[in-house]
Amino acid sequence: MGEHIASSAFDEQERKAFVQHLIDDIRALERMIQCGMIEDDIIRIGAEQEMCLVNSDYRPAPISMDVLKALDDYHFTTEFAKYNVEANLDPMTLESACFTGMEEQLRGLLKKVQHSSKAFDAKIILTGILPSISKDELGMDFMTPIPRYYRINDVLRKWRGDDFSVRIKGVDELSLHHDSVLFEACNTSFQLHLQIHPNDFIKSYNWAQAISGPVLSICTNSPLLLGRELWSETRIALFQQSLDTRKWTKAVKEQVARVGFGERWQKHSVAEIFKQDISTHRILLTKPIEQNALELLDRGEVPKLEALSLFNSTVYRWNRPCYGVGNGKPHLRIENRYIPSGPTVIDEMANFAFWVGLMAGRPERFDDMPSQMDFKEAKLNFLRAATNGRNAMFTWKDKVITAKKMVLEELLPIAFDGLRKYGVDEQDIERLLGIIAKRTKKGTGAEWQIKNFRSLRKQMKLDSAIVQLTKAMSKNQETDQPVHQWKAVGNMAETTERFKWVGQIMSTKLMKLYEDDYANLAIAIMKWNNIHHLPVENGDGELVGLLTWTHIERLGSMSQNGARVSDIMIKDVFTVEPKTEIKTAKKIMQEHQIGCLPVLVDAHVVGIVSKVDL
Repeated sequence: MGEHIASSAFDEQERKAFVQHLIDDIRALERMIQCGMIEDDIIRIGAEQEMCLVNSDYRPAPISMDVLKALDDYHFTTEFAKYNVEANLDPMTLESACFTGMEEQLRGLLKKVQHSSKAFDAKIILTGILPSISKDELGMDFMTPIPRYYRINDVLRKWRGDDFSVRIKGVDELSLHHDSVLFEACNTSFQLHLQIHPNDFIKSYNWAQAISGPVLSICTNSPLLLGRELWSETRIALFQQSLDTRKWTKAVKEQVARVGFGERWQKHSVAEIFKQDISTHRILLTKPIEQNALELLDRGEVPKLEALSLFNSTVYRWNRPCYGVGNGKPHLRIENRYIPSGPTVIDEMANFAFWVGLMAGRPERFDDMPSQMDFKEAKLNFLRAATNGRNAMFTWKDKVITAKKMVLEELLPIAFDGLRKYGVDEQDIERLLGIIAKRTKKGTGAEWQIKNFRSLRKQMKLDSAIVQLTKAMSKNQETDQPVHQWKAVGNMAETTERFKWVGQIMSTKLMKLYEDDYANLAIAIMKWNNIHHLPVENGDGELVGLLTWTHIERLGSMSQNGARVSDIMIKDVFTVEPKTEIKTAKKIMQEHQIGCLPVLVDAHVVGIVSKVDL
């Protein structure tokens, strides 16, 4: 197969040494499993909380480095973008009041970061994708200035050999090219960790794969991206595409995405999963490693498997196998990466308890998942959940079943049994799984967002709608009521906002003409739709002119007799950008006595601002 190594991005000697360490780490892991060295007498849970920082206008606030410096707490760390922060919770034993303990710690950490953010006139929001994020916040100047992130971006771009492409189709469609991996920063998750007995790892891992779709279906909270209604959990599509290095070719060939669900049920041991990933994916990052894992084992010491851990951190399975060392003991765990952040802490803890209960309560008949269902059905169930959420239809035990029925009748009883099996407090079990049952009946965070986004769009322009939606989410989070109890946004037609940029007020639903269109058809279109100005594009989608009703009236008969739009359009067009200040646009229109300004990104029209908008 050859070495899957990045080209000359790193020092050759370091890369060569890293490869050998990676191979030796696998051998060391297999030896530890065979010799019974992996911890097997305790089960722990853990979590990572990703969050968005927003300013007083509820837009992304790129202040993470300042906030982290003010926090000065090892629980917090950076993410790809300057407007994201991650909190790492301490592991806790799965027993009695563990969920209450984890909830209290999470609330304490969030309170801390809220306090530190306040000094910078900012706050945090828990959501899978921040509705108010825009293309402006996806540029390299918003990337956290840490070498690791720049290195990942540089290497992935080099491998791809082109811009990253994002194409997601839901109710709306989003299709664009982007020059960095920063689209990944749109995704914020609540990542769950569960320690697994080494002898039970493959059974548990396959079960985790099988339940992923149904669990995700009632946890969805990411339906919007750049003002488009896409999937119920858009993070699933976006994360894969934002880190996708596969090249499109004319040949039909198998290519495995770096972010993915997997290709098959697992059969042997966790080491086999790691071997598959190393065989399939190129090495993205390296680092100097001083001690060899096999030599440490020979000396009776526990290795951290640094090369394997670094490699594994750059392969993004939705259920990711992990090796770690805690209190001097090696352990194995499964990291659930598909659960979105939010809508509230109590919703997240309910999701956590539901997943852990399901994992702990696995019925014996599911020990052998290949005999129970085809792997492709499990994968398809996951995609159905991501696209349709609570309204998904699943295949389960050779039958078609709704997500609601499956959660309420099949999975919740298993989760109750699993938590009771480990002595979790009955009050916590009833409280947290009760939220899952009510949300399954009443609606998810994704559904709340879509319902209120549509209501706001009837009252105001797109930019205002997504800002008001983000503000409403923040206010509801502060009440700490689970999302199925959230109130609707209500009538906000009288809301006043501080508009500064053209992009906040421009019209984005545009009709366009092409320079070779016939003029008489163009005039008819303008009459039919009562439009006074239309941008004109060439075959590459670039602005080349503007057709206005005033201009047509001046030309009179010239617009007839087979004339083309290019014959009658205005060719010297005044334009602005989304980040042009409104007062500047107003001044241009007044000075040149014009009624509109096309809004461009590069040479492409993304909107029009008119006197009516102003």
